[in-house]
Amino acid sequence: MEATHSLDAIIELHNCQIWQQDHLVLKNVDFTVNRGEFMYLVGKVGSGKTSLIKTINAQLPLKEGTGLVAGYNLSKLRERDIPHLRRKLGIVFQDFQLLIDRTVNENLEFVLKATGWKNKADIKDRIDEVLDKVGMGLKGYKMPHQLSGGEQQRVVIARALLNDPEIILADEPTGNLDPETSEGIINLLLEISKTGRAVVITTHNQTILRKFPARTLKCEDGKLLPIEKEEEIELI
Repeated sequence: MEATHSLDAIIELHNCQIWQQDHLVLKNVDFTVNRGEFMYLVGKVGSGKTSLIKTINAQLPLKEGTGLVAGYNLSKLRERDIPHLRRKLGIVFQDFQLLIDRTVNENLEFVLKATGWKNKADIKDRIDEVLDKVGMGLKGYKMPHQLSGGEQQRVVIARALLNDPEIILADEPTGNLDPETSEGIINLLLEISKTGRAVVITTHNQTILRKFPARTLKCEDGKLLPIEKEEEIELI
């Protein structure tokens, strides 16, 4: 990419076409997120939010346009570089995707070992550290089914933090949670952004958009557009 990119930008997409298989879902996307920024992506189901997230984490290839994510050029990304890019990203899903037959600690240990951690003491220290960060320091011995939905989502956020990512991508992180629990999760993600990580959240939740206002972009009619006024939140 040319030397015009911002020093603070951690995600930069320029003139990108976002495809889901052979279907063009978003066209001419210009999207920049800075380090430490907390922002939202909104839009109806099928509008392209998740496809954009999947392009950023290299689940979907970037076929047209220029994309830089955490220093990696998406359009020139080699297969062997994808795991390295993904270590700079923490992903938070709506449906948790925890291993149900393992404790919280074992879920986190599995991820660390899969990403090259070997020293048992280092693994234990890192797990303790991320669980403390998300307010789950005493729950490592529990199985996922013994936790509430909000607690499971906190474990998912802890898992996303394990390899000290530069970016957190949260796809409908409060979709299955009650309002009070949802606010706790958004507050936690907001605190994480204050540590210098970029946090990008896709959501349908109008209450959260109002209570925790931040830059908001809307996927609509194949375009990515800024939401300028609070009244426009009503339309998502």
